[in-house]
Amino acid sequence: MSRALPLAGLADYQAGAVVSRTILSKKAGTVTVFAFDKGQGLSTHSAPYDAMVWILDGEARITISGKGLRAKTGDMVIMPANQPHALKAAKPFKMALVMIKSES
Repeated sequence: MSRALPLAGLADYQAGAVVSRTILSKKAGTVTVFAFDKGQGLSTHSAPYDAMVWILDGEARITISGKGLRAKTGDMVIMPANQPHALKAAKPFKMALVMIKSES
């Protein structure tokens, strides 16, 4: 807390794996950093809250409700609540996932 941290450096690549590190977990939401080796990903799922993915390094293929897109370093993608989505590393990539919970 109260110090500058290199966000992309908070999760390291591991061969054939997905690495995650929760940075902040509160009742209102979470911030998690992930590192994906090439070809690794998260299978199709949905979440009850909007989620923001910020690509910190590399490139990913993201599918949201059947529509595919490529995201690279510096890009941000909003994944709407209750919409099926999946991610796969086009090459090794790191992302920050920010999920803000809401009462609706």
